[in-house]
Amino acid sequence: MMTEPCDLSAHEQVHLLKSGTASAVELLDSHIARIGARNPELNAVVAFDPEIGRSRARAVDATLAAGDDPGPLAGLVTAHKDLTDTKDFPTTYGSPVFADHRPAADGFLVERMTRAGAVAVGKTNTPELGMGSHTFNPVYGITRNPYDTSKSAGGSSGGAAVALATNMVAIADGSDHAGSLRNPAAWNNVVGFRTSMGVIPHPGAGDPYTYNGISGAMGRTVDDMALLLSVMAVPDHRDPINRGLDVPTVVTPIDRPLRVAWSPTLGGLEIEPEIITVLSRLVDTCESLGWRVVEAEPDFDGADVAFDTLRAFHLVNSPIGKMIDRHAEMKETIQDEIRRGKALTADDVAHATWTTKTLWDRANRFFEDFDLLIAPVTQVNPFPVESEYVTEINGRPMQRYISWMRVVSRITQMGLPALSLPAGFSTAGMPVGAQLIGPPRGDLSLLRAAKTLETAHSPNS
Repeated sequence: MMTEPCDLSAHEQVHLLKSGTASAVELLDSHIARIGARNPELNAVVAFDPEIGRSRARAVDATLAAGDDPGPLAGLVTAHKDLTDTKDFPTTYGSPVFADHRPAADGFLVERMTRAGAVAVGKTNTPELGMGSHTFNPVYGITRNPYDTSKSAGGSSGGAAVALATNMVAIADGSDHAGSLRNPAAWNNVVGFRTSMGVIPHPGAGDPYTYNGISGAMGRTVDDMALLLSVMAVPDHRDPINRGLDVPTVVTPIDRPLRVAWSPTLGGLEIEPEIITVLSRLVDTCESLGWRVVEAEPDFDGADVAFDTLRAFHLVNSPIGKMIDRHAEMKETIQDEIRRGKALTADDVAHATWTTKTLWDRANRFFEDFDLLIAPVTQVNPFPVESEYVTEINGRPMQRYISWMRVVSRITQMGLPALSLPAGFSTAGMPVGAQLIGPPRGDLSLLRAAKTLETAHSPNS
């Protein structure tokens, strides 16, 4: 059977376009056909408007015809996460409060991707206001996992991950606070990278000093993800903590043995045993490469309280938190988060910030002895779409809607770069991801380690 253009890697698609083998319109048509075939069942792409995509693809083709370079993302079909403002597509944030919202301008990263030649056809679905790691909302409904449509796709970048996994888009942007790039990447067999703070600029309003949410890149491979990241990570002086990063569009595998820490439970968390079994095979691959592997992990004491405190603090002080007359229209978990934020004291917030600095110090000490930390991305396999969130793991009750996501939120609070890499499949055929964690500001070395493992490890082994 002939390979469709949408089934090629992002790098291969750009080569087709720039070599004159295919036009941007032809690439777009292939993706539109795939969206028509898969999206009705999966509900990953929302606010779909192929005519907007067609006008953008024609502009890319016109630029090439004039002998100019349309950019590194030339002709790559995408859809932006519905937490990101887009002037040509509705931006609802998955909330009935914003069901009729039409931004006057594109968000910063949307502008960057468009200038680099990306061709957007719509948005990707997200949980309401991005809160939670299961993609459903009252505006667009549930996004389903392509490996089993009765199961969750994860979140909050669930729509992006599903669209990538099924080749409905070539690249996808997302965001990550409590694992929103990493969790859905793991459950959909794609790559999601949470960079260090300051790598990707956020020049808009908001607190850049204590809020740990970031935008980020996803792709079907490390190189495809890096291609998008190279556009996202260009510095911008309007962000006071941004320093940018010179990301290679093709990542070079690492050329020396690594010192690897393997943490099956990341500080005693409940993890479904089958996930650990799958990840143990990736650890075996590390050893086959000559890497030294020992079981070890940093001290995460205080990370959960600090994360919860600052999460609630930022929400209650955000524009959402100030919309007091609309809170009753939001889902209960958001209302609970706002109530928690209102109950915080100055001492609570100060303690959380001091704890965060302590966690950073511990990370620096830990990575004096290691180059890479490997842990699970998720604590469970994908759960039924009818459930709002995980309430127990291995028979142990979870206290809150985010309690089952500690394996990623602890890394967020420690300030470390982390990448979700496809690692294998459960006995039920569901994808399992490995969380590869780098040293403080070790984004580039982490990318190289990920590329090495991607090349060496067979997820089907």
